[in-house]
Amino acid sequence: MTEAEHAAETAAANAAAEEMIEAISTPYSPPEGSSAFAYEAEVNKMLDIVINSLYTNKDIFLRELISNASDALDKIRFLSVTKPELLGDTPNLEMKIEYDPDAKTLTIRDTGLGMTKDDLIQNLGTVARSGTTNFMKALKESETNDISQIGMFGVGFYSTFLVADRVSVASKHNDDDTQNVWESLNGESSFHVGPDPRGNTLGRGTEITLHLKEDAEEYLSPYKLKEMIGHYSEFVTHPVSLRQIKTIQVPKEKDEFDEEEEEKKEDGDDIEVSDEDEAEAKEPEMEEVTTYEYEQINTDPAIWARDKDGITDEEYQEFWKVVSKGDSAGDAEDWTHFNAE
Repeated sequence: MTEAEHAAETAAANAAAEEMIEAISTPYSPPEGSSAFAYEAEVNKMLDIVINSLYTNKDIFLRELISNASDALDKIRFLSVTKPELLGDTPNLEMKIEYDPDAKTLTIRDTGLGMTKDDLIQNLGTVARSGTTNFMKALKESETNDISQIGMFGVGFYSTFLVADRVSVASKHNDDDTQNVWESLNGESSFHVGPDPRGNTLGRGTEITLHLKEDAEEYLSPYKLKEMIGHYSEFVTHPVSLRQIKTIQVPKEKDEFDEEEEEKKEDGDDIEVSDEDEAEAKEPEMEEVTTYEYEQINTDPAIWARDKDGITDEEYQEFWKVVSKGDSAGDAEDWTHFNAE
């Protein structure tokens, strides 16, 4: 290696080290224009247990987010029966999930009811809810400190901190002209709420973005996400889609200089062209392009929309596990399946 090459390599290493130090030392900046709010005491205690529990099934965070989004979609669908104008410019009731390997984020977006600024403050931190108290009591009485039942108490949202260093929630409700954003760091005793700097990007609904921990980057795998979404959305009636990232080869676009050169070659009919040059001219130069395409995961009809004669006992038991939020409730002893208009 020459001195020049060694110097260039050293400079590149130093630059990379400086970038890493800067990233580590850069303090967190909350969303511009937001205000800080303290978590209610019971919520803060619950967060501490959820985040630091030794008996954590991290996958449950996606189950809870899909369940919450499905509830929000059901609510706006119910309200729109008598007030169809509530759907406005966002008539499609659906859920979309995106992963970004570069930013290390996972985003769950729905076109459901959405939340106002007051809803974000009350639902995600400051009001002592009976569900939070009951969850704490159940954990205290549990021998295993198992949090897999977290969704039974209406506090499933907080399971996001099992996998995320930072959680951002953007939401737009019909009763609020402004799209607001809620944001909190893992382990902090407060959160921030304010107008979304991006403006109204949702129309209506909620977008939850998880900035994943280093040990949770497995949730950036499209294969794992597809499997988990398929499992947790099996009984969701609204479309749940995963954005697939694909890299394809396409002919490279020619710039003006290349087009001029090609025109000159076409004009020079008397110039001899070898077979090799002709073959090269026929094969266009290729380049990689990243494309994004949504794939609906829950394509099978829900169990209640199927004929009961075609449903096995095992499928009923699986449905019961989803409704009861886990395995600890045991098997369903009996069930009734009927159709009604």
